[in-house]
Amino acid sequence: GLTGFLQDAGERVVEVERPGRPLRRNGAKSDAIDAIRAAREVLASKHQIEPRQRGEREAVRVLFATRNGAVVARTKALNHLQALAVTAPERLRSRLDGLTTTELTRHAARLRLSPDRSVEDQATVQAMRACARRALACEREADELEAELERILADQVPHLLTEPGVGPISAAAIYLAWSHPGRIRNEAAFAALAGVCPIPASSGLTTRHRLNRGGDRQLNRALHTITLSRLSCHPETRAYATRRLTEGKTSREIRRCLKRHIARRIYKLLEHTP
Repeated sequence: GLTGFLQDAGERVVEVERPGRPLRRNGAKSDAIDAIRAAREVLASKHQIEPRQRGEREAVRVLFATRNGAVVARTKALNHLQALAVTAPERLRSRLDGLTTTELTRHAARLRLSPDRSVEDQATVQAMRACARRALACEREADELEAELERILADQVPHLLTEPGVGPISAAAIYLAWSHPGRIRNEAAFAALAGVCPIPASSGLTTRHRLNRGGDRQLNRALHTITLSRLSCHPETRAYATRRLTEGKTSREIRRCLKRHIARRIYKLLEHTP
């Protein structure tokens, strides 16, 4: 891409967040105007962000995106299969009643066409079989890509995979956002990137904060998944949640506190573990 081309040419490259959108005079909009606004944003900012690295990180990115595509395709195929099962002819539908999604998928993948059935029956069987086989193929593809992701991550950030509640998918999202040591200046900036730091919204004598709805939502989702996993099976996290409940915190507030703590812990782990 453009970043790699400029770096190869010896130019210094920094990442720029999307500039604000001031009111445009007479609807003025062009690439040149946008480029000038982006340059002014960089010059006015206190901290300039290094671009994400390529190499292993780029390998993780393409595998992660492709695996997500396989998961989405599997979900669509299963939804289509369920819809076909509901509207199937009675003779076929009666054989499918009560089956779980997994059982339905495996059963539908083995359906056979019968010449003595009606055209409607044969078309429904063919469609259901195609959806089931597509879902199973996407599932196998996602599993293979996840295994390859885990192999790369085990080589690049093995200490991250040993953290409670961190699996290969959550680790991949974290690694993609972080990229390399020194890119994110401190753990507060990492928390802001993840959207887990409260935003001050005080005025006068009123002190209050509001939720951060920005940041990298894939990173935020990874921290949320890790939090839920720890709440279900990590003794120290469960003890913390119990203590905060007795102090009057709600479950949602406790999860927010945990996500902030986990972001701090993971940042220090990534930055300071060789």
